[in-house]
Amino acid sequence: MTPLFDHADFRKASGSGTGDCVEVAITEHTTDLVGLRDSKNPGNAVLVVTSEEWIAFSGALS
Repeated sequence: MTPLFDHADFRKASGSGTGDCVEVAITEHTTDLVGLRDSKNPGNAVLVVTSEEWIAFSGALS
């Protein structure tokens, strides 16, 4: 896992149920970065994007 997100509180959408989902984390130490991981493999790699990239991506989904 990416050390910046070792102790991060990853969250997934409340409507996602128990299925395989993407989890998202922002920590107090990395407020300008967003960590993304696969909920079915939480110990695998974390994709790190900037907060601007996350806003653009999540905004495009709406």
